[in-house]
Amino acid sequence: MYHFGDQICLFYLFFFSESSMFVSRRRWILKTCGTTTPLQCLEPLLEMAEKIAGYTDVEELFYSRKNYKRPELQVSPHRAFDEEVALLDSFFDDGRAYCLGSVNRDCWFLYTLSRGGEALQRHFGTLIQQRPVAAIAPPDPDQTIEILMTEMDPQVMAIFTKEDSMNAKEATEKSGIQNILPGMKIDDYLFAPCGYSMNGISKNGYYMTIHITPEREFSYVSFESNVAATNYGDLIARVIETFQPGKFIVTLFANKSSPAFAAARELDRAEEIGEWQRRDIQYCRFQSYDLTYAQYCKFPS
Repeated sequence: MYHFGDQICLFYLFFFSESSMFVSRRRWILKTCGTTTPLQCLEPLLEMAEKIAGYTDVEELFYSRKNYKRPELQVSPHRAFDEEVALLDSFFDDGRAYCLGSVNRDCWFLYTLSRGGEALQRHFGTLIQQRPVAAIAPPDPDQTIEILMTEMDPQVMAIFTKEDSMNAKEATEKSGIQNILPGMKIDDYLFAPCGYSMNGISKNGYYMTIHITPEREFSYVSFESNVAATNYGDLIARVIETFQPGKFIVTLFANKSSPAFAAARELDRAEEIGEWQRRDIQYCRFQSYDLTYAQYCKFPS
C-alpha cells in the first residue's frame, strides 16, 4: 500500500529476486526473468484466491513472453511454448494461444483468456434480483504497454553493475530511469555483481516495472506500465533513448473504455522512432481488448 500525502494507492508491490509482483483488489501481476517458473505458481495462486478472497472465477488472463535466446536453459514447462500452452489448457478450457512476429526471428508468444465480463454480469444479475439497477457500468479503463529490448548498448548496461554504481539509487539516477514516468514512487534493487530491477507506482494507481540483464552476451531490458495515454510515442522514445537497444518489441493492450484504445493508429503511423525503424506490425482483436504488436531495429542494421 502506497501513501501520497492524504491519498492511499491500494496497490501492493513486491520483489522476489528476479521477479516483481503487483497485487490489487481484483488483479494479480507477476513479471519474471531468468529461469524462473511463473506457471508453476498458478495452482496455489488459484487456491489462495478462493480461500482468502472468495474468488472462484478468472475473468481475464494474459500470459506472454518473447522467444528465448537459449530455451534449453529453461525449466519445464518453459522450454517450449507448446508445453506452456498445454499446462494452461489444463486449467482453462477456453484459452487461446498466439504467436506474433516472425517465427524464425524475434517473436512474441501470448496465451489469453477473456470471458467478456461473465462473472461481473452474474454479480450484477444478483444485484438486480435484490434491488433495481438502472444501468450496468462499462468495464474500467485498462491498458498495458510493454517494451522488450535486446542488443543493448554496453556503456548503458555498465551502469547496472556494482563496478559502476554503488547502489540502486545511483543506477536509477545515472541512467535517467526516474525521468521515464516522472512522479513515480520507486522501489529499486541493484544485484551483485550486476543486474537491476525496479517497481514504481503513481498516486493515481499507475505502475511501471523494469528488469535489466546487463551481460553483453545476452543483454536484455523489459519495461512495462499501465499508464493511460492516447499516444505512446513520447513514452516509447524516452524508454529507448534511456536504454539504447539495438532492437525492441512494443506490445500495447487496451480495452474499449481506455483512452489508449485509439493509440494503435498512432503506432501504425510511427514507421520510425528516432534512430529505430519499424520492421513488423500486427494487430489482434480479442473479446474485450485490442492488441498491437510492433518490432523496431536501429538502422542501418
